[in-house]
Amino acid sequence: MKEEIQAHANVLQLIGNTPLIKLNNITANMKGNYFAKVEAFNPGHSSKDRIALYIIEQAEEKGILKPGSTIIETTSGNTGFSIAMVSVLKGYKCILAVSSKSSKDKIDMLRTMGAKVYVCPAHVPADDPRSYYEVAKRLHEETEGSVYINQYFNQLNIDAHYKTTGPEIWNQTKGQITHLVACSGTGGTISGTARFLKEQNPNIKVIGIDAFGSVLKKYHETREFDKNEIYPYRIEGLGKNLIPAATDFDSIDEFIKVTDDESAHTARELAKTEGIFAGYTSGAAMQGLKQLEENGEFDKASTIVVIFPDHGSRYMSKIYSDEWMEQQGFMDTEVEQTASVQVVK
Repeated sequence: MKEEIQAHANVLQLIGNTPLIKLNNITANMKGNYFAKVEAFNPGHSSKDRIALYIIEQAEEKGILKPGSTIIETTSGNTGFSIAMVSVLKGYKCILAVSSKSSKDKIDMLRTMGAKVYVCPAHVPADDPRSYYEVAKRLHEETEGSVYINQYFNQLNIDAHYKTTGPEIWNQTKGQITHLVACSGTGGTISGTARFLKEQNPNIKVIGIDAFGSVLKKYHETREFDKNEIYPYRIEGLGKNLIPAATDFDSIDEFIKVTDDESAHTARELAKTEGIFAGYTSGAAMQGLKQLEENGEFDKASTIVVIFPDHGSRYMSKIYSDEWMEQQGFMDTEVEQTASVQVVK
């Protein structure tokens, strides 16, 4: 009798159960115990694999998605890649409206996965017909048999993390977590994870990372949408120029803002100190962590989990490019060149 081959049926079986990795070097002079939930270990290299699979399978169960259906979504890149990956394996067509702020690497990856991509201007109001929100809505209306995922206003975005990311972190820390730090874009990751963790221990403090140029922090504090907060910024997948219904602001204790410049440098620092090649938003999360520690948020007994949402390979033409960093003026604040390359002839 032949032994059973140990193999996964497909890559979708690899989604979730990502590792918790202790941060040692970058936190050497910081009080507390720090752990990173590294979502780049998902097969699509980001936390968005979780919501793509969950929302699509929920739509299948309800009969909303049928053979030959087209899935449409608004994305800064990661959700689009995850949806395209799931669509490939389940036989759906995929159309994506992408922000022009998304890196060329992300857009090329989407096309490689067979998605039809519409690149929309980033710095326009959310209700502008050219915005990626409005373009996705229009494409949905024009495409017969299509399903619009609408992650910004889909409660299943929260549910996916409530059912997976939250329990994983609780189990991995053996319930010892005292602080959760996570970036907030659509808000699904931080909201779903926070909701589960606070049900286990309401004393866990949840801190969201926002960008300068985004409305989320002020809305959390005042419940007022202030369009004067909005201006262009470079970090992808973080912050918003609208208020996503997929953000449960009541489950988040506070927000802290980070800059484009410092977030980029901190992502590069993660690679050089921890060997973790993480994305721009992960750099933002780590930068927020640093600022919180400097502000006295943690003590020696604190157990802090920070979520790193995606992989650095999606930012090769941006934060990991010295040329791009120089063009943004980021190299002016700190002399940080990558290791020199010498061509031997």
